[in-house]
Amino acid sequence: MRNVTKDNITDVFMGYFGPDTDPRLRTILESLVRHLHAFAKETSLTHAEWQKGIEFLEWAGDISDKERHEFVLLSDVLGLSSLVDMINTVPGGTSSSVLGPFHISGAPPLAIGGDLKGDFEGTVLISEGIVRDQDGNPIEGAEVDIWQTAPNGLYSSQDPEQDTYSFHGIQMTGPDGRYAFTSVKPVSYTVPSDGPVGGILNATGRHPWRPSHLHFIVKAKGFRPLVTEVFPDDDPYLDEDTVFGVREDLVMSYVDMPAGTFPEGFELSGKVDEAYHTVNFDLVLTPDQS
Repeated sequence: MRNVTKDNITDVFMGYFGPDTDPRLRTILESLVRHLHAFAKETSLTHAEWQKGIEFLEWAGDISDKERHEFVLLSDVLGLSSLVDMINTVPGGTSSSVLGPFHISGAPPLAIGGDLKGDFEGTVLISEGIVRDQDGNPIEGAEVDIWQTAPNGLYSSQDPEQDTYSFHGIQMTGPDGRYAFTSVKPVSYTVPSDGPVGGILNATGRHPWRPSHLHFIVKAKGFRPLVTEVFPDDDPYLDEDTVFGVREDLVMSYVDMPAGTFPEGFELSGKVDEAYHTVNFDLVLTPDQS
């Protein structure tokens, strides 16, 4: 079309789709472009601002690699990741929460009662619970992918001093649906702020802090996969998570346990004489309707 104007360019774009375009792709692209065009008009976007945006995206691409996923982080700090989680959370199950940019696939098996703490300093934490359905029945054969930061606030992919799968492990539930492991209490930490995402945070007066948490991906046959994280109720950043990941049903309490009471059934049983923490949190899956 020769006579394209600022008033009809959105409709002209819509008319360029071919007849074999996937309907869902068409829906998403039409909505995306409609909002992009409306954004440019609403803000009277200048050439300099448009160029700055292109440079920002190029910087995000340049700084990303297999360990650092800047576009995921950007989605997180803009609230898009959490919004998608909330849109797709099914009532009656544990809420979804952000995957984040630091998950590593292929973590090694971790036996029920196994240990993630290893030689790291810090008070031992026992974390356990039941993977169950909405009726409270335990789910056998669920895969529970677990990961967290080390006591220095860094994930293994950020820290050359850690092994690749430090504080990562995958458990398979038995007939009782139970997962259980030992670790150290996670700590609050900052998201990477030395790149384009940090530039946004600095420019808008936002801090880069996240409340401490445990990450889980849970999969079981016949159920929707669950990606979530669990937060302690005493963390100072619980109400100002920079990636908006906290949900009311994902907040739990650590319980302080006295020395000399460490239970049997764990890899560290008989090796822990001092005080420790416990947390019990069930993970509820919903049926797969696909």
